[in-house]
Amino acid sequence: MKENLSFAIFGSTYQTKPIATTQLILDLLKVRGASVSIDREYYKFLRREKLRLDGVTAFDSQNFQADVVISMGGDGTFLEAAARVGSRCIPIMGVNMGRLGFLADISRDEVTAAIDDIYAGHYTIEEHAVICVDCEGTPIPGSPFALNDIAVLKRDDASMISIRTSVDNDYLVTYQADGLVVSTPTGSTAYSLSNGGPIVWPRADVLCLTPVAPHSMNIRPMVLPDTSVITLDVVSRSHQFLVAVDGRSARCTEGTTLTIRRAAYTIHILKRQGQTYFRTLREKMMWGKDVR
Repeated sequence: MKENLSFAIFGSTYQTKPIATTQLILDLLKVRGASVSIDREYYKFLRREKLRLDGVTAFDSQNFQADVVISMGGDGTFLEAAARVGSRCIPIMGVNMGRLGFLADISRDEVTAAIDDIYAGHYTIEEHAVICVDCEGTPIPGSPFALNDIAVLKRDDASMISIRTSVDNDYLVTYQADGLVVSTPTGSTAYSLSNGGPIVWPRADVLCLTPVAPHSMNIRPMVLPDTSVITLDVVSRSHQFLVAVDGRSARCTEGTTLTIRRAAYTIHILKRQGQTYFRTLREKMMWGKDVR
């Protein structure tokens, strides 16, 4: 890694206690002579919290260039950073400022060592698959790309919906459920897992279909190759339903055909050496620990 690095920082504006960690990172980067730019909303938040921002600039939307992106928050902040990075292949490091975090897996205690590792080149880059949704050519507000999942859901006050599902133009089943989650391997430990979906190694070349509260007990999650093109036709009593792309939801009208497929690019995630997926899984899921 070159010495004169540039960093773009995203952060959660809902957490005030962990901002000392943000100040620590800013100080560490300043000592290194790094160029630092911060997402404008987070920049305003840090100014209100009286952080030292000498030499730091702010950016809007996707108007930033960086060698490394740092996400300060939980997995939600990481997903927002990934959406803003898009197809530019800038590696993202996630610093966990909350509780559970599979994507944001650098703890606050590891921050100093993590910055040192970046400059020493002691890290690996993992490429994680992205999926996208097309609504018959009608743009979804925000980005149609998801690192975790795309979910089709009933409205809060509506009855369950019917989701006619085809894979590569071959009819699969019509789900009678509160919704359906199409997840990447990265997203298998998110919304899909909470609905009984499988845990999938992040670099497996698959997609998961996980129904949300299915009406039939014999409907189970399904794993498909990530070359599959998934087509969904939704019927709802309210004549509307929701499409959630990594949690960013938009209303769709009944009769709209959704097409979900793997995107043409990957998200690059920066990992410290020794920070393996299985280690993260054991720690976050507390596998092997006797909690009695």
